[in-house]
Amino acid sequence: MQWDIVIGLEIHVQLATQTKIFSGSSTAFGAEPNTQANAVDLAMPGTLPVPNEQAFRYAVMFGLATNAEIGRRSVFERKNYFYPDLPKGYQTTQLAQPIVGPGYVDIDLADGSTKRVRIHHAHLEEDAGKSLHEDYHGMSGIDLNRAGTPLIEVVTEPDMNTAEEAVAFAKKLHSIVTSLGICDGDMSQGSMRFDVNISLKPKGSDTLGTRTETKNLNSFRFMEQAIAHEVERQMDILEDGGSIPQETRLYNGDRDESRSMRTKEDANDYRYFPCPDLLPVMVSEEDIQTLRDELPELPDARKARYIEQYQLSAYDADLLSGSIATARYFETAAEHGGDAKLAANWVMGELAAKLNAEDK
Repeated sequence: MQWDIVIGLEIHVQLATQTKIFSGSSTAFGAEPNTQANAVDLAMPGTLPVPNEQAFRYAVMFGLATNAEIGRRSVFERKNYFYPDLPKGYQTTQLAQPIVGPGYVDIDLADGSTKRVRIHHAHLEEDAGKSLHEDYHGMSGIDLNRAGTPLIEVVTEPDMNTAEEAVAFAKKLHSIVTSLGICDGDMSQGSMRFDVNISLKPKGSDTLGTRTETKNLNSFRFMEQAIAHEVERQMDILEDGGSIPQETRLYNGDRDESRSMRTKEDANDYRYFPCPDLLPVMVSEEDIQTLRDELPELPDARKARYIEQYQLSAYDADLLSGSIATARYFETAAEHGGDAKLAANWVMGELAAKLNAEDK
């Protein structure tokens, strides 16, 4: 192969708060369109945002779980762009001073090796609404129930070089946030959405190529397919003597097709400036220590415990500890059955096969 693949991820994690990040509207999924958006979410004149303390607690917990620096002072900014499902005409987000600074996550690969993926930062922001196209002929509907739902956006360094590494990182992050209880992890409902940045460079070169961003992938399988598709597309263009434009693309997993969505913007295109309606948020050492003391068992610790407590192999322990739901089910089965190895084999074998067959 003449090319090195460079992959970075941006992951939107929807936080499991009861209300939105700047208003008292409910964040429950599945309500009738536009029934969970109040005057603040609709950007009515004279309304003012009030930060949701629980969103900050969840963000700090994420930072602690990913070995990251915690921003003692974080600042909200306005990211200006115009889209029908963004009623304010801007998104309230963080840029220069995010709540979570540099961190890292270690991932295990199929060949038995471990790789460290660095996190550049993670910032708090509000989600946009949703455009609905299916039920309208020649028009789009707008549902603002999701507008203002709290997110943390996790931005990695471009440390991954294969689809396997990117998917392993995404799965590890999913395991961490669901173990913490800060996100339900239901990707079918948009609770986690992945943007994949991909570029190619000549093998051994230190100069990065132009990257594209493939947005809003909502399954690990689609992520793997989208990376393979985009790598092949870029390779064909470069080997034919062409160049890669910096752009945002959309991927259709059912048809294995991608298309250009828009040229990729840079930060200055969004005219960021500090939000005049929100003061900086200060997090004390006492706050951080309290949350550190309250952290639940994380996937790596759970895996190590399974190896020691149940005498499972590293492979079996890894499979059973990754999903918090699977882990709880296995531990209950082992306790009631009295034989951990038998319970492990059954959960990974017959039960997993049954769930896969029924697409559950």
